[in-house]
Amino acid sequence: MPVFFEPAISNFTGKLSAENISPQANVIITLVLTIAQALFINKVVNHFNLVGRPSFLAALMFMTLASLILPFLVLSPILICNFLSIWMLDKLLSIYRRTEIKPLMFDLGMIVALGSLVYFPFIIMLLLLWCSLIIFRPFNWREWLAPPIGFATVYFLLGVVYLWFDRMDAFYEIWLPLTYAFPTSIHIDIYDYLVLLPVVIIMILFILSLRQNLFKSVVHIRKSFQLLFCMFILSIISFYLNADLAANHFLLAVPPIAIYMTYYFNYAATRWFYESVFALLLLTIIYFQFF
Repeated sequence: MPVFFEPAISNFTGKLSAENISPQANVIITLVLTIAQALFINKVVNHFNLVGRPSFLAALMFMTLASLILPFLVLSPILICNFLSIWMLDKLLSIYRRTEIKPLMFDLGMIVALGSLVYFPFIIMLLLLWCSLIIFRPFNWREWLAPPIGFATVYFLLGVVYLWFDRMDAFYEIWLPLTYAFPTSIHIDIYDYLVLLPVVIIMILFILSLRQNLFKSVVHIRKSFQLLFCMFILSIISFYLNADLAANHFLLAVPPIAIYMTYYFNYAATRWFYESVFALLLLTIIYFQFF
């Protein structure tokens, strides 16, 4: 069963896991959190007008992807970190026109640190903050320095706690995942691969749609999609930081993919075709989860 906190916290609180929650409560809590995240990402998409017109389509895409495979449907630290991912995305998309963002980048560095205390591979999102500066801002060394300072502040305070309890050896062990060798293979059930096929088809259709409409969009929208791509790539490659890799790690990639899918379905012109593609996705999910 997934443990809710990394050793940085569980060394003091003990291992809090889903074993302490009944299966029924686990499913209900997961459903409530997923719906809340879907509404949150829908608010972000509509606020920044990422897909052309306001709707609840982003929430629908998020809920669909968050139900893709069975490991996504249980309470896990990755599910909790998705709140932080969407919150960060909301803040990052706002830096384009701001004149002063150093305090914001400092706060974002602290958010990444807090996320890594829940699920250590989330630490890679520190690179996302620098990617956002490359995409949205001219170079300013102070802005680049703010995120790692915010990140280090959280771990400095945590180190003080460990020092206070004379447990510095345990504090150094927190960083062991950074020494893991990059894996050359990953074990995922064959059915998990098959259920991804409709998603891959939709993503190909999204790329074709994006090629037609991207340069008609305002600059901020183009840059936002570049940021989402960085978020997607970092979410995927961070799997090597988890010694006990499970398929639910890839729940971190759901927010950017959900926005990409929303973009495609918003601009798709042939109704019977895109409805058929979405119906195929739903039928595939239902089939591999119940049969």
